[in-house]
Amino acid sequence: MVNLDFYAAFLIGLMGAGHCIGMCGGVAAAITIGMPENTKNSKRWIYLLNYNLGRLVAYTVAGAVIGAMLASVATINGSNSPLIFMRFLAAIMMIILALYIGQWWFGLNKLERIGQVAWRYISPLATSFLPLKSPIKALPFGFLWGWLPCGLVYSTLTWASVSGSALNGAIVMLAFGLGTLPAMLAVGGFATQLKIWLKNLYFRRISALLLMAYGIQTGYIAIKQIL
Repeated sequence: MVNLDFYAAFLIGLMGAGHCIGMCGGVAAAITIGMPENTKNSKRWIYLLNYNLGRLVAYTVAGAVIGAMLASVATINGSNSPLIFMRFLAAIMMIILALYIGQWWFGLNKLERIGQVAWRYISPLATSFLPLKSPIKALPFGFLWGWLPCGLVYSTLTWASVSGSALNGAIVMLAFGLGTLPAMLAVGGFATQLKIWLKNLYFRRISALLLMAYGIQTGYIAIKQIL
């Protein structure tokens, strides 16, 4: 299932382009705007790539931690029951996420309120790096911004939690991060056509239906294992 989860996580990141642009796009644009005026175009891309690399590291760390935690619970419990239950929950989250991506229901936004408490403490630390005076500072800035409360991230973390190990959890979240790259690089690089394509409603809904089908299949398998 990990291979399928990898592709599903990548698709979540890719299809969540509109959400990513809304939440992090302004930050990516601010990185290029806040650079020294004499910064060459080639160096601007280094800033942007470092920022996104920092984000991916944050997602990967989160996936490794939650994957290890649930694997430990299963080991202590002596059965796979916790993982089976969490996989059923992950299937429900996938369906909710598909409804969000397809723009049929936006209940996923409520999940973002969960992380607001912690973000109040992380946000000042992240913004302290602005304006970015050197490309290297974009790395820790991106890492801290990777903890921004995000329904897409929380949904994907449920899949990382049932991956069975820290390594698999890290891989799932890395796949999600890679899926977000086209949208984030498009914002920073002003690739207008790519942004239009990723936000196309028909394209989003076809992808949402694929995610929903995967969620239903996974939920069905989990129910069979529970029963």
